[in-house]
Amino acid sequence: MSHTISGKKKLLSRVRRIKGQAIAIESSLEEDPDCMAILQQVAAIKGAVNGLMKEVLEDHLREHLGAEDMTKEERLEEVEDVISILKSYLK
Repeated sequence: MSHTISGKKKLLSRVRRIKGQAIAIESSLEEDPDCMAILQQVAAIKGAVNGLMKEVLEDHLREHLGAEDMTKEERLEEVEDVISILKSYLK
């Protein structure tokens, strides 16, 4: 997971932003929420999570599937793992 470690600061920043957005929604819901504001916050979180997923997935594909020292079987197994994750993510 060297690619995740090398981008750790950037990824943590994204996660903390998502956490802050979720806390903001929670606070809004505890008060008298404006539906449009909640919808905007939910859309912002979705965008932030999608950005995080894109970043981690892109790094993973480059680092692992782009590795020249993988056997064909290892590469196929890795592809199946990524497909499985994407299927659950896109539900």
